[in-house]
Amino acid sequence: MRLSSQTSLAVSLLVASCFVWSTSASAQANIPTFQARWSLQNGSLAWQVKDAHTDQLEMSGRQVSAVIDYGSDAQANLVLKRTVVWPMLRTIPDDTHASLMRQFALPDSPHLSINGSDIQPEKLKRVHFDGQLRLVSELANGVQLTRLLSPAPDEPALIERLILENRSGKPLQFNFAALQKIETTTASAGTHGSYVIQANSPARQGKLKDGGITVLDVVYSARLANEMVYVDVAEQLKKRQSKLHEWRSKLVLETPEPTLNAMFDFAKIRAAESIFATRGGLLHGPGGTRYYAAIWANDQAEYANPFFPYLGDASGVESAINSFRLFAQFMNPDYRPIPSSIIAEGRGYWDGAGDRGDCAMISYGASQFALAQGDAIIAKQLSPLIDWCLEFTRRKRDAAGIIHSDSDELEGRFPAGKANLSTNVLAYGGLIGAMHLTDSTERQQTLRNEAERQRRAIDQYFSAKVGGFDTYRYYEGNDKLRAWIALPLVFGMPERQAGTVDALLSPQLWSANGLLSEAGSKTYWDRSTLYAFRGLMKMGELEKILPYFRYYSNLRLLGEHIPYAIEAWPEGNQRHLSAESALYARTITEGLFGIEPTGLRSFTMTPRLPKAWPSMALKNIRAFGVGTNVNADADDNTQQGLDIITTRNKGGKAGGQRVQVRLYGKTLFDQRWDGKQAIKIQLPE
Repeated sequence: MRLSSQTSLAVSLLVASCFVWSTSASAQANIPTFQARWSLQNGSLAWQVKDAHTDQLEMSGRQVSAVIDYGSDAQANLVLKRTVVWPMLRTIPDDTHASLMRQFALPDSPHLSINGSDIQPEKLKRVHFDGQLRLVSELANGVQLTRLLSPAPDEPALIERLILENRSGKPLQFNFAALQKIETTTASAGTHGSYVIQANSPARQGKLKDGGITVLDVVYSARLANEMVYVDVAEQLKKRQSKLHEWRSKLVLETPEPTLNAMFDFAKIRAAESIFATRGGLLHGPGGTRYYAAIWANDQAEYANPFFPYLGDASGVESAINSFRLFAQFMNPDYRPIPSSIIAEGRGYWDGAGDRGDCAMISYGASQFALAQGDAIIAKQLSPLIDWCLEFTRRKRDAAGIIHSDSDELEGRFPAGKANLSTNVLAYGGLIGAMHLTDSTERQQTLRNEAERQRRAIDQYFSAKVGGFDTYRYYEGNDKLRAWIALPLVFGMPERQAGTVDALLSPQLWSANGLLSEAGSKTYWDRSTLYAFRGLMKMGELEKILPYFRYYSNLRLLGEHIPYAIEAWPEGNQRHLSAESALYARTITEGLFGIEPTGLRSFTMTPRLPKAWPSMALKNIRAFGVGTNVNADADDNTQQGLDIITTRNKGGKAGGQRVQVRLYGKTLFDQRWDGKQAIKIQLPE
């Protein structure tokens, strides 16, 4: 059945009610059937409105972010609310959530009359999204109004372009009244004094012949009281379209399944757009109307930063370097913890959950970023931070070799004991990354030995029978399955693979919205689901996990709340936080294709081709120093970077593949692969 809801952001239980649990073994016993609300149309998402439904999505530019609530009510009338956030217009107290923010409802639009009469409520007919949101409504008698909403890439403004089209069969008179809504905040409420918030559009009237179109631009902006802001709407819309094209043309996924290709494309957009020009430099921020002009050891250092080199987005790379620079400022000779979050454009910090294993997160994320970026200078700059974080974790080890921390990235929402699996596995990942970064053979061996001891300690301490499965306990005394038991698979630990896979895909953890954080709860966080997908793919469980990954991707891209990975439910009501989209993209780069950096110009890969696919490719990869001096706007983007292409062998062994690697269009590697031993690739200097 098709679910209808006017409050579909609270969709967790509602979404589950849409599904009928399949019982056939071939369909996997606990994968729900799925009915799409949206469809794909040439890379754009389209919804033909037939029932009452509302949703929400976020779009961001350098100085603004906008969360748009939109949809159709029970009378088929347009529902629209624009929540606009200005991260660098700071309010008091200047804490994590101190971004200036205002809501503009549907009435905060230019008043429109047709032939001297006020228009009736807009009847929403179609919605399109391709990185810009289009709401197409019918006014009356063949008159159509399209609202195009887009963040300004460079200016502190949300743009709404109104496109009025006459399809009535006869001329009409239209009149848009001027919109001038101005608010000046009190100087005492802002860190930089008074702010001016405006909703503006000029008056426009005239005659519109049948088939005629007229355009009116509305700008929702804010500024310091003593500055001027001019928004060239046409230029800003063109720049937004150019950025969308650039993100789509780099790191291109080609598979036989359009939904996976499109979900990957949209993940790149959300991951890369949420970067803000703060006074502390470009900083990636999660978003969600709460998390801006600030960084976290998990969201940025661990989740998003290692992705940006693959995309080759210069702003993403710069934001990653800035985040590590800010964390490095808190290194100290006494090895007190680095704060979990640095807030307020770099002027403050938050450490309210104590040590969450943040140094483990940073050492892993920074080493992976440095390796993937492939720049020796950047690697040298990051090495002191990586080394300091590794030493911090060493000092937290007990006699059994287990690293203690106050909590984990869930910050006490679920118990984590005195030592948790997440912190220990991430610390292992940091050691492996540092080992690949060093030029010293002696140091490399030392780090390898330390990593191996850490791995053995993890297996000995955390291995347990939980929920009837031979898997991992999350902490000492833990007797409920936890989603983060997937982490050892992400880092190549096969010791408890079989039991862990069965546990993750069992009804105790797998739900209609991905993995539950803990067996028996109703809470889910996409980050753990996405880590699980990545780990299972990497460890050769592709055929088992692909139906789940396909279902999840359809749900997030074409379901009731689209088009991105979400943070959590019930907390945050499924906000489209940006770093989760980076994690989705990494399920492809590091999961499906199994790319693992082994040096600044080298990596291993396991591009596991599903049995039902004849081929797949990941093209125009920019990692490992590739593509830094080429024209990103060139027509032939396949010649710009690194391509990995794999096809099914004809007449070869069952499951055999042909794998090709091309650099700037020239073949570096072309061999058959049996799907077992990882392929080693060394790029020319």
